Amino acid sequence: MADGAHTGLRYPHETPPEFGEGITLAPGVLWFRLPLPMKLDHVNIYAFDEGDSWTVIDTGFSSKKAKAIWREMMDGPLGGKPVSRVIVTHHHPDHIGLAGWLQSEFGAELVTTRTAWLMARMLTLDVHAVPNAETLAFYKLCGMDAEIYAKRAVERPFNFGDIVDPLPLGYTRIQQGDTIKIGGRTWDIHMGNGHAPEHATFWSRDDNLVISGDQIISSISPNVGVYATEPMADPIGEWLEACERLEPLARTDQLVLGGHKLPFMGLPTRMRQLIDNHHGALKRLLAYIDTPKSASECFSPLFKRSIGEGEYGLALVEAVAHLSHLYQDGLATRELRDDGAWVYQRKD
Repeated sequence: MADGAHTGLRYPHETPPEFGEGITLAPGVLWFRLPLPMKLDHVNIYAFDEGDSWTVIDTGFSSKKAKAIWREMMDGPLGGKPVSRVIVTHHHPDHIGLAGWLQSEFGAELVTTRTAWLMARMLTLDVHAVPNAETLAFYKLCGMDAEIYAKRAVERPFNFGDIVDPLPLGYTRIQQGDTIKIGGRTWDIHMGNGHAPEHATFWSRDDNLVISGDQIISSISPNVGVYATEPMADPIGEWLEACERLEPLARTDQLVLGGHKLPFMGLPTRMRQLIDNHHGALKRLLAYIDTPKSASECFSPLFKRSIGEGEYGLALVEAVAHLSHLYQDGLATRELRDDGAWVYQRKD
């Protein structure tokens, strides 16, 4: 969800690195980007100098192009030193896609949360030529546009296993309250939620760096969606709880290294923006559902812009998340419409 959140933030580097090139953000810290084949066309990668090797944060999708860029990075900005450790912030494919390759090809240690590892291992095995029956039924319940539904029903879906290399058995677990050494610094680990379950963030004790993954991004609000795998999940509630728990850790001097967009400063302002953004969306949505509406009919109050076919899926699951949060909080009712879609209406 775009939220126009540039106000009050500072960007020490306003131009991102070209793919395969690095920008020094702090002593021993390099910022890279890898391409993504979607509207959000990049993911940020951070490398921390360990002396005789590197620790890298997140990996990008698995593709021939991404692997070629990784090899350029290793031979170029990373100076030929090995990648000894990969830390994955959360299980989404743009962050864990090449972790298994870095493990198997280069002997890197994988460090992540138990939830991220289990989700990724499970999802790499869940590959389909067309969407399964449960997913199609979920689309119907969401009120998916009939033309988009007909198209998606016969197309190969967004399979995790198509863009994530197999993960070898074995990883090192991190969890809430742990500390970890990265790049000569000691970091406190705090878990986010909502965008992804048990999403790891890292807060340096020794300087002003924060590694935030997708939990905190500068100019977009991370997608928070409900899927067929857990149709009664409440990621909006989890998101708000995590933001409110992390907010007291924020300082104005911190440099936040997010999974997308630009590293930024002004974290207290950004935390308040992220919280207010979702409260505002919920308020607009509650006013909008004065008559029964499905998730697909609620894009305008949530996103305040037109939604194209390429963004439709993410918009749909985010609309479901907001509506379901209102329903589970007792602020809205829910019933099945004749066309098989859940429709939600404000309680008066």
